[in-house]
Amino acid sequence: MKLTWNTTELQLAEPLRISRSVMARRDAVWVTIEHGGLRGWGEAVSSDYLGLPTDRILRHLAASRPGIERLPDPETAWGEPAVWTLPELPAGVLAAMEAALIDLVGKRAGRPAHQLLGSDAAPAVATARTIGIAPPVAAAAQAARLAMSGFTVLKVKAGSPDPADDLARVEAVRSGAPDASLMLDPNGAWTERQALDLLPGFADLGVTAVEQPIAPGRPDALARVAKESPVPVIADEDAVSYEDAVALAGRVHGVNVKLAKCGGVRAALRIHEALRGSGTDLMLGCLTASSLGIAPAVHLADRARWVDLDGHLLLADDPWTGIGGADGTVRAANRAGLGVRRADARPDDASADR
Repeated sequence: MKLTWNTTELQLAEPLRISRSVMARRDAVWVTIEHGGLRGWGEAVSSDYLGLPTDRILRHLAASRPGIERLPDPETAWGEPAVWTLPELPAGVLAAMEAALIDLVGKRAGRPAHQLLGSDAAPAVATARTIGIAPPVAAAAQAARLAMSGFTVLKVKAGSPDPADDLARVEAVRSGAPDASLMLDPNGAWTERQALDLLPGFADLGVTAVEQPIAPGRPDALARVAKESPVPVIADEDAVSYEDAVALAGRVHGVNVKLAKCGGVRAALRIHEALRGSGTDLMLGCLTASSLGIAPAVHLADRARWVDLDGHLLLADDPWTGIGGADGTVRAANRAGLGVRRADARPDDASADR
């Protein structure tokens, strides 16, 4: 097998403002594993918050190359990850390499990734669409456009210095999309006391769930908020690993699993199984990424109560295609592997599937 990679830049259609930062671009590293004339693809994206700058991604790919390339075939690599997975491999790099492997294994078998992961039918689910911290008029206009396009779930970012601004934004979104289900995401901007004081007002505006209302690092406090909250509380920044998710099971209403946080599709399935029967449901989220980077999670989307797989929809120009989403629904393709292809490939170009 041969492991290669190349780096590109993803530009957002417009800067996304959340409580802790504003993002307009990020790097994407496309990982390729090749064997027998076929190529599997995966994507790792840079993330300051996750401590994953581009140069760190590249260093770990280079360190992983010998272990991957000494294996006889992708099926062995997929079936025996301990053989090539380095202990210090960041979750985002592991997820990208795992995605490339399942893409390649699926192409060799002529089967889509969701079948390899245990789902017969291709998932097709409504995804939330994120509205960043913006003035109420702009937020209302964006909500109306999204509702007209088919989105039924909108996620509104919160965490402004003045909570009244957040309330005004949610109220504006509700007016722009009166029939949409609303989620709220302060990205940990509130204190425990603020969360308990503010959440009833957001519930009155129709918010149906809130992600990570308080700063991460105090899971007991998050559990207390969840116990008192009028809407379901979903852990995000407090739920990075499998161990984090298990520790929160039964104490919060949901756990936001992002493949770049937990280490890929197998880790996500392990978390899903650990949560079963605990009273804590699965949310599938993502980083801003191309359709290539989002596709592995789409193949798992039938396991989740909440789906927020819109990272590719925030881009000015998605270089990959194959999972939809512009109408509010993401769909796993029934094509072999991840089912995505380069957006600039001709429809009759068979090499685009290799």
